[in-house]
Amino acid sequence: MSLISVAGLRVDIAGKTVLRDIEFSINTGEIVTIVGPNGSGKTTLLRVLIGALRPSTGKVKRKSGISFGYVPQKLHLDTTVPMSVERFLSLPHIHTRDEANKLLEQVGVSGINDRLMTDLSGGQFQRILLARALLGNPELLLLDEATRGLDQSGIAAFYRLIEKIRSSLHCAVLMISHQLHVVMEASDRVICINGHICCQGTPRSVSVAPEYLNLFGKDARGALALYNHVHDHDHDHDRLAES
Repeated sequence: MSLISVAGLRVDIAGKTVLRDIEFSINTGEIVTIVGPNGSGKTTLLRVLIGALRPSTGKVKRKSGISFGYVPQKLHLDTTVPMSVERFLSLPHIHTRDEANKLLEQVGVSGINDRLMTDLSGGQFQRILLARALLGNPELLLLDEATRGLDQSGIAAFYRLIEKIRSSLHCAVLMISHQLHVVMEASDRVICINGHICCQGTPRSVSVAPEYLNLFGKDARGALALYNHVHDHDHDHDRLAES
């Protein structure tokens, strides 16, 4: 089932065309990642999808009653105002301690209800933002560079968690990411944009597209090599299991 479909989308900001000729859809249960260089319109597109920004032309069709969960790039908290994890999860709607415990367990940070948000590590902070995004059991989870500032092991762990959440909630996931190797491993579909859609499809097909390679150069080839290694390794295990 299509949760969101976009057709003929153009976005003009301050007299400048930021996005044009955007067409795609997001279906239930799939992980879609949007990649592109800085200034390519990735975050603008996400804002249009959730209704925070109106397109200049074109249509955005959303499933009736669709629920979103959103994990931003970063969130600045006032360090002079102490706020516990549990209190943060209860804004703006109060939730019980049992509900908070269930969420924290789901995102892999059980037992930190009473910790101050300002005392959390970067990885813990992002998981709390993810927990809050899951409060309404979203049909579509949106992540805008949600792993920025994390180290490689933290990035890998975060995206493994996203895959588990997709499986358990049966939600769709739309990610904006500059981590090309993660895109190759974690996504069902990749959309590469640079003011317009340069190419889209499976990670393997996008990785060999000339438009993608022109945008990302040697980084793209490295991501493709890692993707091929991981998937060929998995296929070797499959063949061994079948023999």
